[in-house]
Parts: sequence; C-alpha cells; structure tokens
Amino acid sequence: MFHTLWHPTRHGGLSRIIMTGLWRLSSRLSPGWRAAGLAGPLGMVTVVVIWAGSVALGWALIYWPHMPQGFTFSSALEPTGHSGPVDAFYVSLVILATLGLGDIAPADSWLRIVAPVEALVGFALLTATVSWILGIYPALARRRTLALRIAHLRRASPAAGRLNSSAGAAVLDGLAADVARTCVDFLQYAESYYFHDGHDDTSLALNVAYAWEVADRARRAPHADAAVPAAALTAALEDLADILDQRFLHTAGTTLQIFRAYAQDHGRA
Repeated sequence: MFHTLWHPTRHGGLSRIIMTGLWRLSSRLSPGWRAAGLAGPLGMVTVVVIWAGSVALGWALIYWPHMPQGFTFSSALEPTGHSGPVDAFYVSLVILATLGLGDIAPADSWLRIVAPVEALVGFALLTATVSWILGIYPALARRRTLALRIAHLRRASPAAGRLNSSAGAAVLDGLAADVARTCVDFLQYAESYYFHDGHDDTSLALNVAYAWEVADRARRAPHADAAVPAAALTAALEDLADILDQRFLHTAGTTLQIFRAYAQDHGRA
C-alpha cells in the first residue's frame, strides 16, 4: 500500500509485479488484444484482494497461538472445536472488515487493544483502495483526452505553414502542457500504463508518434511564435519517452523507437 499510494516514485510495489504479469499474460492469451482491456481492472482487483488477504493472514497468525484461552466464545460454539487456523483467519477477517459479529471476541487485555488496531488497518485499506481508484481513472481520462486531441490534429492534417503561426503556436503549447500532465500521471500512477485505451482515436500509444512528427515540423519553422512551443512540445515528448522506456519498455532506443515499442506493446504496431 505504501509503495503504490504514498511513495512518490512508485518503485518496487506489489501492484507493479501483479499488473505487469497480467498484462503480459493477456497479450499471450489474446492475439487480437480483446482481453487486454481487462488486464488493468483485473490487476487492480487482484492487488486489493492480496492486500486484504495478506493483512488478514498476518493478524490471524497473531491470534491463533492464543486460541481458545485468549478469546470468549458464544454459547453456540465449543471453544476447543473452534480454535484452529481457519477460525483464527475467520476472526481476523471479521475484525478487519469491522463487522463485530461477537461470536468469537478477544478476552485478554492486550488482544482487546490489538483487535481495534487491525480494524483501523482495515479502514485504512478501504480508504486506500478508494483513493487508488479515484487517482487512476482520472489519469486515464487525461491520457485518452490527449490522444484524442492528437487524433483530431492528425485528421485536420495541418500543413507546415499553418503551424507556422500564432494559432499554431497555441495548439503546440496546449499539447505540450497535456503531454507534461501525462508524464506526471505515468510517474504517480504507473499502474495506469496497463490499461488498454480501446478505440484508435483515444489510444495514446497509436497517436503519440504523430505528435512527435508535428513537433519536428514546427521546430524547423521560421516563425518566432512557434519556435518556443515547438521546443517545449519536443522536450515534453522526450520526457514521456524516457519515462515509458525506463519504467516499462527498456528499449534504450531513440524517442521515435520508444514510441513505436509503446505502440507495439499496446497492440497498435
């Protein structure tokens, strides 16, 4: 949870291992990449289940050696018959979920303190899960919006002369800002990489290479207003390529080669 949600660089988290594995598995199971759309959501569900199961198992290992003498049981339960590892896991799950069923409850003083601590951990787990979801899906929306803007620009097919103007400079400046936001999203929510973008127009993997082409054309234009935005867009795209390569692709290639590898990894070659 710490590595996924609070560590600023998101390195070494369990979520990255699980989601990378599901992403690679989906590419093998579905040559047409139809299953890739489920890799990200299923990965998130798997991570949350493992978080909850690990916490519950860890606390169960604390409770089990102290059963049954450290706990009180309802009249319907025989203490000696409900003191195994499964029962300890059950108690841990009940406390973690803050259900408070009361059929098996801690009796020793220190266990009565420890049990509410686990309940607080369960509340933190629920809050962390909601925060993770509320962070990743807006990042996906921003990425798809950027792809759609590039797709619109591709359809408009602006000539070099049209980019070589104040209006063209404004378009380039807006693209540079959106690319910078996408760079931050990949840094803060690396798991968003493993979500399939669906349609061609909303796929950044498919459209980002065209943004590089536009930046390259505008950078060579003599118009003074377009020079700085074109340079800013080029720098933002280079940063995006570096992040994609260092965290996900590991090609050690040029910017355009990295973007092509990004497209291929998302089934958009």
